[in-house]
Amino acid sequence: MRIIILFGKPGAGKGTMIDKFLEEKGDLWTSVSTGSIIRNAIKSGTELGLKAKAYADSGKLAPDEIIVPIVKEALEELEDTNVEGVFLDGFPRTVAQAKMMKELNIIPDRVFDLYVEDEEVILRLSKRRVCPNCGKTYSTGTYNHPKVEWICDDCGNDLIKRKDDAPDVVRERLKVFAKETAPVVQTLEEMGFTVEPIFPDSVLAEII
Repeated sequence: MRIIILFGKPGAGKGTMIDKFLEEKGDLWTSVSTGSIIRNAIKSGTELGLKAKAYADSGKLAPDEIIVPIVKEALEELEDTNVEGVFLDGFPRTVAQAKMMKELNIIPDRVFDLYVEDEEVILRLSKRRVCPNCGKTYSTGTYNHPKVEWICDDCGNDLIKRKDDAPDVVRERLKVFAKETAPVVQTLEEMGFTVEPIFPDSVLAEII
């Protein structure tokens, strides 16, 4: 199974880019998003969700002892399927997690770094809305707009704004990213992996 790591600031468009790729590949590829897993756990009120909620609401990263088991379990569940490839969205987010990859048997085939300016991220997330039921993401801007204003195309629920998309929380998230996640790129390069820069207009299906 091929493993692709996609880095990028919160709100850079990683999820949208991956979703477009998965639409073309059908059931042959999938994605493991630590953010989505944690948000679903928070919504369900599980033990994991309760532990992670305080971090998510303040814009801080969930600690390694929460994230690493999530990724390990998700990849183990894919081992006996017919999935040919998986995107890791949100892992590794710290240098410590990067250094754990080998013991977790996570050897990426490709590593991409999606670049977007901070102010563009803040603008994007100020326009982002999500469906609280299915988790689909929309924008009140010019792209990925719902067919009916404020309503999910797929399940008809009212769209909401995530607490961590508030400008002050986004700025905190960007500070955390710069301090804790950006150095991971250097660490992976020191480990022998090539980190390839890509931009929001890049098409993954044309690269991979």
